Amino acid sequence: MVALHVTSLPIVGWSVTPYVTYVLAIAIIGIVLVIIGSGFAGYLFETSVRAEAVSRLHRIGMRDTLTGLSSRAAFCAELDLRMATPGNPVGLLVIDLDGFKLANDTYGYRLGDTLLTQVARRLREVCKTSVTLVGRLDGDEFAVLLPHDSEQEVELLAAQIIAALGKPYDVDCDLNIRIAASIGIALAPLHGETGGALLSHAEMALDSAKAAGTGMSRMFLPEMKARIQECIYLDTKLRDTLKSGAGLFVFYQPIVAIETGAVIAREALVRWYLPTRGWISPSEFVPMAEQTGLIEQLGTFVIETACHDAAGWTDGARVAVNVSVSQLGNGTLVPLVRKTLALSGLLSERLEVEVTETALVDNEQEIIEELRQLRLLGVRVALDDFGTGYSSLAHLRAFPFDKIKIDSSFVRDAVKRSDCAAVVQAVATLGLHLGVDTVAEGVETQAQLDCAREAGCSQVQGYLFGRPAPEKRDFHLVDEINRGAREFVRRTNDETESVELS
Repeated sequence: MVALHVTSLPIVGWSVTPYVTYVLAIAIIGIVLVIIGSGFAGYLFETSVRAEAVSRLHRIGMRDTLTGLSSRAAFCAELDLRMATPGNPVGLLVIDLDGFKLANDTYGYRLGDTLLTQVARRLREVCKTSVTLVGRLDGDEFAVLLPHDSEQEVELLAAQIIAALGKPYDVDCDLNIRIAASIGIALAPLHGETGGALLSHAEMALDSAKAAGTGMSRMFLPEMKARIQECIYLDTKLRDTLKSGAGLFVFYQPIVAIETGAVIAREALVRWYLPTRGWISPSEFVPMAEQTGLIEQLGTFVIETACHDAAGWTDGARVAVNVSVSQLGNGTLVPLVRKTLALSGLLSERLEVEVTETALVDNEQEIIEELRQLRLLGVRVALDDFGTGYSSLAHLRAFPFDKIKIDSSFVRDAVKRSDCAAVVQAVATLGLHLGVDTVAEGVETQAQLDCAREAGCSQVQGYLFGRPAPEKRDFHLVDEINRGAREFVRRTNDETESVELS
């Protein structure tokens, strides 16, 4: 320790005694200690404030700020904690709101936030027990964690949640909104031994529930995981196919004038043959391409192929190409069409672009502007599958479509059901007054054709007039593929019968 040594200072005009010098030294030391003490006290205060802030942030992080439910981090932490006990019977429900996105996009995020808070309130009311945890995972996805004694107990809770969330929501004095809920269920230890595995399997079950329709719940099954693995395999193979072009075809189905029987147009339909799987249904690989971002490449292939093929048709029929919602609103479609028309030599009025009503729900203004630019090029625009989805007459006001295509489900049932026949007739009459063509899709029998004619449809499309078929250049290759596929099936059946006989 350093000793304090006080030396008398000679100050002119002032006689300083040793005692005075000592007092001054003590005063100086006191001041220094006060300064140091103040700094230390400030440090302690600052540390306390910082600790309180960290604690507050931690509490905020454990709660979803909008709904007050457990946050994703807190929910997953509790899930892991409960799963840490081997054999612990844990039930996990993952909930997705059907129709929320439409309401949020239509009425704005403020109403959407109000809707989410009401959903959270209803979930709390249904899941009242202290051992049941409710959380908001992301956006309009929620989750419930609970102990269980049986599958039936968890399925009963899922049914109660679906019923509660399916009731109308009073979000505004003049507005009631109705949405639905889809639920995926996974149970521990049966469906997973870790929190991550259980959540993943519940998400797979949720996808299955959504595929089954709105307001459905599904328990996880091992084959759901197999389907996911199959999707991953198909995604890899589709990427390879788009690079090589081998196995990808465009088939064409005629659209016929109902009065003359003349082929007015042909719809371009993409087909995919995979040697290890055979012909893959478009209902399987097109949605997959939309989800994985391959739809842009796939759509480009169809547009380019269809335009080049149609340019060689001698009957002058138009070619109709379906455009996915994922291809609209991002500014790439119009340049692609302009470039393809120039390279193929196809007249712009011989190209029809078909869009569904669902494509107009998201970014409606941007998409309609893109459709207007197509019209300026001379391209015709058709509204496909009218009668399903949102069926809003506002879409017909927002854009002057050249054609309305009536969904095949109404056409098929119009023969036996008066309500379906009334829908077909109403749309045909609407088209007549708007001055646009109306196409009855899915006409397979003479009775359906007579019904479409009586309703006033101007054009028809369906197996009665022709199945989708490849272009002439691909005919022999497709025929060879089909003959090979039939031979493979025959050999497989023969081998199966041989095994059974032996």
